[in-house]
Amino acid sequence: KEHERKIERLRSVGFPDDEMASITFEEDDRVNKKITNSAHKYVENFKEMYRSHKGLLFYGSVGTGKTFISACIANALIDDGVSVLVTNFSRLVNTIAGMYDGKQAYLDHLNDFDLLIIDDLGAERDTEYMDEIVQSIIDSRYRSGKPLIVTTNLTAQELKNPLDIRKQRVYSRLFEMCIPIEVKGKDRRKEKLRSGYDELAGLLGL
Repeated sequence: KEHERKIERLRSVGFPDDEMASITFEEDDRVNKKITNSAHKYVENFKEMYRSHKGLLFYGSVGTGKTFISACIANALIDDGVSVLVTNFSRLVNTIAGMYDGKQAYLDHLNDFDLLIIDDLGAERDTEYMDEIVQSIIDSRYRSGKPLIVTTNLTAQELKNPLDIRKQRVYSRLFEMCIPIEVKGKDRRKEKLRSGYDELAGLLGL
């Protein structure tokens, strides 16, 4: 029971957004077997990944399952007693931007987690100030020596050859910290929305 309570605490803290706390590998349709297998192996070999300070960089177009597979990894590791935080860059940037002081303490707090998963790199506002905060988050994690998983809708070309020098520093550091994995496929969000629309339209006789 104590173990179960510990896992529930880890899950509660690790998922500020409740809807992601229930996403597990059992729900995976395995359409993209390569991505699924890589995610499973990351979990299975997390101790080695942790010692090597290596995370993952999931990149690809919108709706291909990058956030989903990251949540699967998080839940599987939490079940093993690993502390994980799943958040996104917009949330972190807004939190830090609203602080008058205590920014470093907040960054240090993020590094208390064995694994940090940050969703949607590139979705934050494109300003010099936002870029500086993102760089601070990435650099702080790098100095902690702990692994990081990042998802982004940016393309390989945009990640490898950004036009902005500030983004070059951030993306270069990410490639140093993470193993890049391209996630391909159809936009599942559109398919889900279309399916839901058709079902409701049928109820209305449309």
